[in-house]
Formats: sequence, C-alpha cells, structure tokens
Amino acid sequence: MSDRTKEEIIKEIETIIEKNVQPSVAMHGGIVKLEKFDMDTGIATMLMSGACSGCSSSTQTLKMGVENMLKHYVHEVTAVEGVDDPNFNEPYYD
Repeated sequence: MSDRTKEEIIKEIETIIEKNVQPSVAMHGGIVKLEKFDMDTGIATMLMSGACSGCSSSTQTLKMGVENMLKHYVHEVTAVEGVDDPNFNEPYYD
C-alpha cells in the first residue's frame, strides 16, 4: 500500500511519459498517454494513438520500455497495459 494519493501517482506517471517516452514515440508518429491508473492492482493503462494505434510493435514498446521505466520509478505501478485509440485506426490511410 502506498502512502501517496492516486493523484500524486498519476502526476508522476504523466511526467515520466511526457519527458521520457513521448519524445521517442513521437519521432515515429506515435502518441502514448496515461488512460487510467488502478490503485488496487497497480495497473497503468496507456492509450496508444497516432502511429502507435494498431502497431504490432506497440506491445513491445509498452512492455520493454514503458512498463520497465514506470515500475522502476513509480513503485506503485505493477504492470502496464495498452489500449488502441478507437478514434485513430489505420493511421497510414485516409
């Protein structure tokens, strides 16, 4: 159990994503944002948008990159899951 509030944890997660993750995925046309954080399970759900939505490499990016980083810096995070942006499918087609 954490002595921090959910809001404090969410703010820290969002800061890490903004400063350490988003610049890298943006170079490939992707967007990664925190969708929700569950205090009971420690699962951070990330919204995968832009080129990340539907990308086969997004799972690897989440597990090997985002999850490892968040678990290291935010001890309340136990896992990271991703959801594709339902409003941004097929990013390479008009």
